[in-house]
Amino acid sequence: MTDRGWDEDDARPYFFLSYAHTPKAGARGASDPNHWVRQLYRDLCEAVLQLTTVPDGAAVGFMDESMHQGELWAERLSDELATCRVFVPLYSPRYFNSVPCGQEWHAFTRRPVYPANLDSERTSGIVPVLWAPMSRYRLPNVASELQFNHASFGPEYATEGLYALMKLSYFRSAYELAVHRLAARIVQVAEETVIPVGRRLGFNGLPSAFNVTAPTKQLRISVLAYHQNELPADRSPDYYGERRTDWHPYRPVGSPIAQHAARLARQLGFQPTVHEFDEEVESIIGGNAEAPGLLLLDRWALRDPRRRELVRRFDRSDATWVSILEPFNGDDPECADRADELGDLTDETLRITRRASRPSFLGATGPTGLHSLEDFDDALPRAAMKAKYAFEGRTRAEPEEPPPPRPSLRDAFRRGTGGYGPDGSPADPFEYDRGDDRDDRADDRAGGNGTGRTTSTTHRRRDNGDDPHRERDPHREQDPHREQDPHREHDPYRDDGDEPDDGMAPLGGRGPR
Repeated sequence: MTDRGWDEDDARPYFFLSYAHTPKAGARGASDPNHWVRQLYRDLCEAVLQLTTVPDGAAVGFMDESMHQGELWAERLSDELATCRVFVPLYSPRYFNSVPCGQEWHAFTRRPVYPANLDSERTSGIVPVLWAPMSRYRLPNVASELQFNHASFGPEYATEGLYALMKLSYFRSAYELAVHRLAARIVQVAEETVIPVGRRLGFNGLPSAFNVTAPTKQLRISVLAYHQNELPADRSPDYYGERRTDWHPYRPVGSPIAQHAARLARQLGFQPTVHEFDEEVESIIGGNAEAPGLLLLDRWALRDPRRRELVRRFDRSDATWVSILEPFNGDDPECADRADELGDLTDETLRITRRASRPSFLGATGPTGLHSLEDFDDALPRAAMKAKYAFEGRTRAEPEEPPPPRPSLRDAFRRGTGGYGPDGSPADPFEYDRGDDRDDRADDRAGGNGTGRTTSTTHRRRDNGDDPHRERDPHREQDPHREQDPHREHDPYRDDGDEPDDGMAPLGGRGPR
């Protein structure tokens, strides 16, 4: 950190507009989607000028248009975040998934905030803006903790967001009202708070203030492979790099397999991270399911006894939320020469996983593995989604216990003469009544009078199924209400025994020979 060195004779900008850069659409000649943010910035600057005494030529606000590139960009951002008076984030789903936006939020909130007056209660210099509706999205803690009334900017703004108000001429007056009130709020916050000039922070090294990615949107990709310095003598170094995550089994096609898998995962909507399996395995074996996982397994690495034992322990841990992919290049002569040896080694190491798998899913692309990058591309979506479903099933909240049934005194004294059971022991008057009024009425029609001379259906229903004196209850057998309800809502996590994906093998497994 270095001192800002701000010259107090200069006017500090009123606001810093923080927003997520939107990429252009794929079509040729597509317009710049960030045009509307720039228009909002200009309108806000004009409105703030009308409400303040900012001198001619002084900066009213700041908006980054450098697309987060270069060291000069990072220094400029650090300067502006250390000096601006108000922080204005444009809320959108893209915003809270942007690391640079989270870094901007973090940098601004490192500065202390003081109420300008004794009777002022304002303790934040942040004025959020709904760029897009956020009702369907979970805000990070730093945003949800802000007490801010968006409805005060107008009902259309609160419902549609500022972007829609700008784009649709129907909302032109609503947009102008929202911008005016937003500018007034910025000026009000600037005047009601004292936020000293901060120190310039090294922007690129700052953490993000956001942590809202749901665990099921994450995907932890781990790699079990060699790096070049630990290869056995009979394995070519051409497919390996300085790190284990540099493993490139399909060279010269594509890129290192972990990078390629991460790119495919992002296309599926995941936010992937890449790790070495050696660093992940103890946490997985311990049952610490932080997110769905994907293990990229190099069969050559199983020749190492230590790693083979790690995979055996992983196999016994039944970590269903981690799917296994086994790239095995069919064009690699060394792989072809040792296919049977390495296949037997994998089958032995992943014995439980193989045994639990159904034959139709042993080797999604054939009996000997993922021979090409195309095979891998086909297999990864299935493996990633399988891990996601298993993680959701493991971490979902358990249903609450149903309340116990109410005690029935009537039933207790109907069990036998004088309130005694058939074995002569006193009946428990507080034993739970598992019957209902329908069964009681059926018993009355059958001749029960509550005197103990006729055994009630309620009593028969409580008898042990092995009791030879137990009477058959025709009403219970013919009760249509006890049949399976055809409209019963299907539980996607309930194992009915006929789910074809249950116990799927590691994709690329060999299958029965």
